[in-house]
Amino acid sequence: MKNVMLLSLGALALASCAPMMMSPMYTLTPQASAPAGVNPAGNASVTKSDTMTMTTVKLTGLAANTYYVGHYHVMGTASTEPCKSGGAPIMASMMVGQTDAAGALTLSGNVATADIAAATYLNVHTAKDSTGAPADAGVACTPLK
Repeated sequence: MKNVMLLSLGALALASCAPMMMSPMYTLTPQASAPAGVNPAGNASVTKSDTMTMTTVKLTGLAANTYYVGHYHVMGTASTEPCKSGGAPIMASMMVGQTDAAGALTLSGNVATADIAAATYLNVHTAKDSTGAPADAGVACTPLK
């Protein structure tokens, strides 16, 4: 009885984890288009399932009390490096947030995995306001592997 119960609990634990894939951690690096005085540093964690992708971006070194927008992009043609390629944003993946008084920011959001299947990089821009309209070409970026 004891062995049957342990096997059942083990199978249940494995089954509950099966739909989730590994959560890679990406390092965001500053972009040349970052405004003067902004020196972003941070990372993004991406957790995918068959149907949804959860993204959490944590950055420091940004302008205080300022709106930022992050989203995935497809590969552009301006460069072979994803973050310099100028690819189109995938607007379904948009995450908007405001930094605190110290310039720290956390963005998080869920998007259908199929919507970002062609994404080659994740970019964070200064936003014009709380709507998330980008105000620059980007302040921090990471290519996706």
